[in-house]
Amino acid sequence: MGVLEKIKQIEEEMARTQKNKATEYHLGLLKAKLARYRQQLLEPTSKSGKAGEGFDVQKSGDARVALIGFPSVGKSTLLSKMTNTVSESAAYEFTTLTAIPGVMEYHGARIQLLDLPGIVEGASQGRGRGRQVVSVAKTADLIIIMLDATKSLEQKHLLEVELDTVGVRLNKTKPDVVFKQKPAGGITLNTTVKLTKMDEKTVRTVLAGYKIHNCDVMIREDITVDEFIDVLLGNRKYIPCLYVLNKIDGISLEEVDRLAHQRNTVVISCEMGLNLDYLVERIWEMLGLVKVYTKKRGAHPDLEDPICMRKGSTIEDVCHGIHKSLAANFRYALVWGKSSKFSPHAQKVGLTHLVQDEDVVSIFTK
Repeated sequence: MGVLEKIKQIEEEMARTQKNKATEYHLGLLKAKLARYRQQLLEPTSKSGKAGEGFDVQKSGDARVALIGFPSVGKSTLLSKMTNTVSESAAYEFTTLTAIPGVMEYHGARIQLLDLPGIVEGASQGRGRGRQVVSVAKTADLIIIMLDATKSLEQKHLLEVELDTVGVRLNKTKPDVVFKQKPAGGITLNTTVKLTKMDEKTVRTVLAGYKIHNCDVMIREDITVDEFIDVLLGNRKYIPCLYVLNKIDGISLEEVDRLAHQRNTVVISCEMGLNLDYLVERIWEMLGLVKVYTKKRGAHPDLEDPICMRKGSTIEDVCHGIHKSLAANFRYALVWGKSSKFSPHAQKVGLTHLVQDEDVVSIFTK
């Protein structure tokens, strides 16, 4: 029996099984098996045979945004409008056959946009060029799921299912669980919160399903069985997602208003150029980038060429962003801006100081 048949068999058994206290251990074991088979499907252990053709593109700029959607929703048109890259678009499906990169400049940051080929239902199991598309999507800092506003929102659910199946968790955070395997000593399980969605027996059942008999587990969040399995697999990607509904010029104003008020959603029309400026602002906001300006001793700060960092970056990250040798020879830094305790005056700080948006940094070396 092949992996696909095993997956189908488990899914059918889960559908037949009633969800109650008596069956939750059995369902936990089935979910563990299902996750393991799906991982085998995406990451085959066999090395034989001709390698498949991929289309990964070298990551460039300060962040990467992947455009994902079904064929003919306007991804290529959006890329052409927002960057200087021309991506072929036409009135028929599957115009884009490979990943086409473009670069958008905003607030001094260079953001790479990737127009990926349209995916079809079953892409996570290899239909179309689904595996290549989702593997590139896993490298993105932000995923834009592009939808056709004139069609049913069922397309949104189908795309979410495809990405979830391959281990991409949209708009979710990594579960607050510490898991560490050890050579001996059995299973040590500690919790700091009351577990309402599973219990200790379920945890041990799932661990047994993965043949894990010696480990330390610390659960600091009320998680589900699926989230615990994600922790064990350790290869899940937690990526922010923005839902972009295109072709709003083809629906009523009432429907546009209803769609625009949905969470993490932007409504646009590529054809008429409607709301594209707001889309760029939302992309910047969801990427969570901060701009840091540098200042040489005795000179004015360079406000033309900021260093773009992730929120939560430190002075050490700024040093690496300028030159790899700076951190090794670092003495101290002066910081002006929101992160300075003495704003608007400078604060003398070390490598671990957290920078904020529009800070000015002057670095002094040995």
